[in-house]
Amino acid sequence: MTTKPYVAAAGIVTLVVSAMLASPAATSQALPAAPGAKVTILNRRPGAFSEPSIAINPQNPKQVLAAFQTPASVAYSEDSGEHWQVVPGTAPGNYKLSGDVSVAYDILGHAYLCYIAFDKLGTTNYWAHDATRNGVFVRHSLDGGKTWEANAEPVDEQPTHPDMPFEDKPYLVSDNNPGSPYAGALYAGWTEFSLTKSIILVSNSRDGGITWSLPYEISTHEGLPRDDNGSVEGFAAAVGPDGMFYAVWSDGDEIDLCTSRDGGITFTPSRRIFNVAPPYFKVEGVERSNGFPQIGVDPHTGRLFVTWSDYRNGDVDVFCATSPDRGRTWSPAVRVNDDPMHDGADQFFQWLAVDPSDGSPYVIFYDRRGDAANRRAMIVLARSTNAGQSFLNYSWTASSFSLEDQFIGDYTALAAFNGQVYGAWTEPVSRGTAALAGANSTLVKVGTANFQSRPR
Repeated sequence: MTTKPYVAAAGIVTLVVSAMLASPAATSQALPAAPGAKVTILNRRPGAFSEPSIAINPQNPKQVLAAFQTPASVAYSEDSGEHWQVVPGTAPGNYKLSGDVSVAYDILGHAYLCYIAFDKLGTTNYWAHDATRNGVFVRHSLDGGKTWEANAEPVDEQPTHPDMPFEDKPYLVSDNNPGSPYAGALYAGWTEFSLTKSIILVSNSRDGGITWSLPYEISTHEGLPRDDNGSVEGFAAAVGPDGMFYAVWSDGDEIDLCTSRDGGITFTPSRRIFNVAPPYFKVEGVERSNGFPQIGVDPHTGRLFVTWSDYRNGDVDVFCATSPDRGRTWSPAVRVNDDPMHDGADQFFQWLAVDPSDGSPYVIFYDRRGDAANRRAMIVLARSTNAGQSFLNYSWTASSFSLEDQFIGDYTALAAFNGQVYGAWTEPVSRGTAALAGANSTLVKVGTANFQSRPR
């Protein structure tokens, strides 16, 4: 959920940069650089930009789509991330605010942008209190993201009425498995906050996002109605090679899993798969932070990967566990970050992507191992070549940066295809920078890395 005011998206910087800040205070602490690492700024001027999403077109892997807020904005690349172009007019014109974006390509190479839209937020963290009209919407592009249809389709729209809910943090996934009986299906899931509870809802589309099923409540246990702890939140999903749908989210001190074997018509009761520390936690110098999970699938073996972050070791670490049997049993969690245990450095806001070409899992996260004061961060990309048993860590940024006590969103983004990896994150600009006119001073950046010649 964004708590920052509306700021119009600015233009794009096509210059690929190798260093993020002039100050080299905390560096990569001898981490190897991600092979072929490059970073591009998606916003010409800083503003209230955060919460990116990124996707690769399976029909044309050189075409990549990135989205960010606020408002709901899209940039695309047709040359594997060398150059980017912001697309005008993707934000809704009939709502004042939009964000919490998610992008996906379907099996035909059509692009989709999912977002929430509303006129004002309710009470801070108690979003359904004094909420006004809001909803989850999906926009469609037939040319991979260069142009977008004028109207968004409502997945779940709420007109203003007494005791109305607030729809929050949707995530969109497509079934791109050629062998699936539901190939081409789209799934959108999100948290619905009401005055008394929070629940996880899922809707699906079988006609390219034109129509959507009635939302289905998949959270067997309902959460508290607040967004700062006790809610059910952080929905993420993936689809296996046989069309099996998997969804995970945070529920207090646990991560829950729900599945569907029939393309989202019916769902199993959700159940706990991991005990974790609470999903919200304080990271020094960051306005808000969480450890919400993500899930991915190796399309060759069906192996599941789930990542999250928590502070079971004192400082915040990133973890990964795997399942070879459709989520029935899970491996012990392994640390994705490879710095020394209990070194006091926080790693947080991870995101997972599984390369469909070879099943390699990748994880992106903010990393503070290079700063003894645990304040400055770099961006790290981790890769596993042994099905998630261990991870090698690579620095994606050449120098560190301060997070400036700012809102940097609730998530980062990652996508991979045939060894080409794309990540996106929020980076604050120093509040002392003369060019800044106000307090909104973040940029969204996209990193590229190439593991095509690296061994499995």
